[in-house]
Amino acid sequence: MDKFNKQLTVSAEDYLEAALMLTLDGERIKVTSIAENLGVSKPAVTNALSELAEKGLLIKQPYGDISLTEQGKKEAERVYSKHRLLHDFLLRLGVSEQTAGIDCCKIEHVLSEETVECIKKFMEK
Repeated sequence: MDKFNKQLTVSAEDYLEAALMLTLDGERIKVTSIAENLGVSKPAVTNALSELAEKGLLIKQPYGDISLTEQGKKEAERVYSKHRLLHDFLLRLGVSEQTAGIDCCKIEHVLSEETVECIKKFMEK
């Protein structure tokens, strides 16, 4: 298990995932965009991004660009991959799109790696 897995809070994982999603959509990572995406205040985003920068997961220029470091991108991709897997798993179970979107956000942070791996194997069948 990666050393960051134990150190990252649920909200830190959410901020990393939101930052990754912006880059996947071809957008720049901006405090305002993350705040809108997560439904939180801009000061909350600024504080969270500063903490992630201290951990070496992103680079944040004062009033400037924000970018994920290689380690930050790796962690964000880990969280997003789990999110997609759980979303697809719930859909396969017959859960509606809307409910699957809500529920996978809730459970992605609490499942053990063992459970995630078992779901992954099940989904490959």
